[in-house]
Amino acid sequence: MIKQFVSLEWKAFFRSASFQTNLALKILMVFGALSMIVWFSMLGLGLYFGLKKADLKPLLTVNQFMIYYVVGDLIIRYLGQKMPVVNIKPLLLLPFKKSKIVKFALGKTVLAFWNWMHAFFFIPFSIILIVKGYDPLGVLTWHLAMFCLIYTNNFINVFFNDKLWLVIAVGVLFAGLGYAQYTGIFDITSFTQPFFQGLYELKWTVIFPIALLIIVAVIAFRYFLVRLYLDAGLAKKTSVATGGELGWVNRFGKLSTFLKNDIRLIMRNKRSRTTVMMSVFFLFYGLLFFTNAIEVYSGPFWKMFAAVFVTGGFIFSFGQFVPSWDSSYYPLMMTQNIKYKEYLKSKWLLMVVVTFISAILCIPYIYFGWDILIAILVGAIFNLGVNTHLVLLGGAFIKTPIDLQSSKKAFGDKSSFNLKTLLISLPKMLGPMALYAIGHFTVGSWLGYVLVAVAGLVGIAFRDSVFNQIIKIYKSEKYKTLAAYKQTK
Repeated sequence: MIKQFVSLEWKAFFRSASFQTNLALKILMVFGALSMIVWFSMLGLGLYFGLKKADLKPLLTVNQFMIYYVVGDLIIRYLGQKMPVVNIKPLLLLPFKKSKIVKFALGKTVLAFWNWMHAFFFIPFSIILIVKGYDPLGVLTWHLAMFCLIYTNNFINVFFNDKLWLVIAVGVLFAGLGYAQYTGIFDITSFTQPFFQGLYELKWTVIFPIALLIIVAVIAFRYFLVRLYLDAGLAKKTSVATGGELGWVNRFGKLSTFLKNDIRLIMRNKRSRTTVMMSVFFLFYGLLFFTNAIEVYSGPFWKMFAAVFVTGGFIFSFGQFVPSWDSSYYPLMMTQNIKYKEYLKSKWLLMVVVTFISAILCIPYIYFGWDILIAILVGAIFNLGVNTHLVLLGGAFIKTPIDLQSSKKAFGDKSSFNLKTLLISLPKMLGPMALYAIGHFTVGSWLGYVLVAVAGLVGIAFRDSVFNQIIKIYKSEKYKTLAAYKQTK
């Protein structure tokens, strides 16, 4: 039966309308995975000697900060690890046991790269510990416990798949704890280090991570098994739509229809609301850069990176999925008398308004100096004139349909965060950083600000010409987009 599941997954990949795109992305992901393997291996091989050189006890020091490693793994894998999507509804009509379907779906997560990549750190580090005279049995129990915690994170991530607020809460909590430890206010590692060190010194304590892994895995299995019904966990829940007439939007003329659709989407749908909520947190992203709390971010061009990010949160979180937000009824729209220019301008206008509001909300950053406020305002101009156009352009090529009900299914996906969106986001960040660096290192920071601002103003001035070119691309990609949106997997 497992062989049949694998066969179905294989056929779905090769028969997909976006097969060529998927294949290219798989190749890029392989190179990304190889680079991570290299970094983890270097860390595993060099950490012991680096800590020794600093006159620190290697295992004791690693255990001191292991709590941040484990929690960081949980948060990073939430953002990056894609939940395995099994085409569950058709399988329920076939003679497959529901327990087999759930086991296969959860089993795919066990084999995920996000789990076994840690071996390239823990295995070399453990071998070096044994070679350098550490108790072999103690190292093995510690090593086993670490992997139990990593795989516990794997199953916890399944529960966290549609609970962004909980992930954000955990991230903020441990960021606060890390800051408290850095400033000497409170040190959480004084409580967690004895536990991790005990996994080496008291071998029997390894039963706790093992028991935790078993309990979480069983709970995950039962959680999804009882919800694997068409009329229960997989059924789409409906409710009475509310949200008012939004009459104040009518002032925008023909664009008002599309603006109302987007506003109602944000107000009524959990997935879009969550994405917009993320853009609010981007407003505080500048605190990492402007406060000099992290030394590596004190470089001159990192200031411009943060300035673009704090005012462009809505563009990067919501805007980059145009027209994917409308994928469920996009084919219907294409049969109507709808002009691409009106449709795309409504999206552009929404991003412009929210970016303008974000720039106003960022004014308190003047506390860190006038140059910070100037950087933020210049970054906002670049977002308005360049990045708004780039996200619309990217939408013509990112043909990932968004199922607005996926967060309510047994196995939701993360199509709203994948390698495609990451690759297209890079020029939006590197562009203003490069322009600022050119000015900063030739004449001075003021020229860097001017270059970034001019790029944004040029984009605004030639908006119509840019729109015409983007529309041509949308038209040329129209039928490929329609075919991709018809894909259910």
